[in-house]
Amino acid sequence: QLFDVIVIGAGVMGSSAAYHSGKRGLKTLLLEQFDFLHQRGSSHGESRTTRVTYPEHYYPKMVLESTRLWEEAERDAGFKVYYRTAHLDLGPSESKYLAAVVESCRENAIPVRVLDADQVSAEFRGVFRLPEGWIGVVNDHGGVIKPTKAVAMLQSLCLRYGASLRDNERVVGIERDGSTDEIVVSTADGGGFRSRKCVITAGAWTGNLIEKARGITLPIQPLETTVFYWKIRHGFESDFAIENGFPTFASFGDTYVYGTPSLEYPGLIKIPAHSGRPCAPEERTWTAQESPPLSPLQTWIETLFGGKIDAESSVAKQSCIYSMTPDEDFFLDFLGGDFGKNAVVCGGFSGHGFKMAPIVGRIAADLAQRGETEGVELEHFTIDRFRNNPKGNPK
Repeated sequence: QLFDVIVIGAGVMGSSAAYHSGKRGLKTLLLEQFDFLHQRGSSHGESRTTRVTYPEHYYPKMVLESTRLWEEAERDAGFKVYYRTAHLDLGPSESKYLAAVVESCRENAIPVRVLDADQVSAEFRGVFRLPEGWIGVVNDHGGVIKPTKAVAMLQSLCLRYGASLRDNERVVGIERDGSTDEIVVSTADGGGFRSRKCVITAGAWTGNLIEKARGITLPIQPLETTVFYWKIRHGFESDFAIENGFPTFASFGDTYVYGTPSLEYPGLIKIPAHSGRPCAPEERTWTAQESPPLSPLQTWIETLFGGKIDAESSVAKQSCIYSMTPDEDFFLDFLGGDFGKNAVVCGGFSGHGFKMAPIVGRIAADLAQRGETEGVELEHFTIDRFRNNPKGNPK
């Protein structure tokens, strides 16, 4: 049986790629090494934020297009996974990051408002108490995506459009058959599949597969990170609810803190720090990082929310993996070498890619089907960009 496209890895990126591929009428196979909707990678849990506020000029339009594609998939499926709200970035007024965010948004014709501490307090029901000298940057393109539900939605749409889905199929090899110009995907049970094109979206396992397939090492470092949920003190629950306009937020002080409105767990709010410890994906500890990284996070919660959230101890924790690149930009490129344009690599999403799964899936399907895509500057996402500069794209 010959497939048009085999997608390796059924997290959000692979499921999106298979959905877009199947929707075009391509004979598509989606392979997953574990059970579908497992919790060993980066595509599980109850919430991911979406935001357009990037200092890099090439991400905002990708986020906007992904938002459109999320809503298109929702209409296709008949249920919601994306919940819109405002987004608030916080930090010192002299922050070069915030200045770059504002410039990038304006370059992309995205309205943003720069507010002082009093204006931020007035905007959001008096919940945020900014430190002296801090500002807020507000826009209307925030939101929360439910990740496990979103992956399930994409996989159900894959089936609707005729894709084949197989879990517990661990890929151990990817080769090109020179006599037929086909891709041969070998699995741990001794079996295999053939296709004209292949898309590799294996998350933290992407680097290992690429090294086996082409003998090159991509700088993808898996990090184990921990998400924390905190108890909102009695009487303040409505202040943090998404239905009352509480935003997704990111804070760029000494500690990079981000969070979502109260949505998935009534009376709790998700506030983690953007951090992690290097790991091999098969050698995680599954243990929350509580000391010392938690202490600055507790201080941040107490300072910004002034006792409205119990910062003494988190009430729920969840382990997740980031697949980091040195410049925190993605890989969206052909594998090259003997594979030429027959294999596509999508990886290194660095803890901020989930929101862009629809456009990543569309790009992967474009590259597999016709060898090119439109509307995205792929030069920022090449696998060769670290050859001459180990830091990758300039920041």
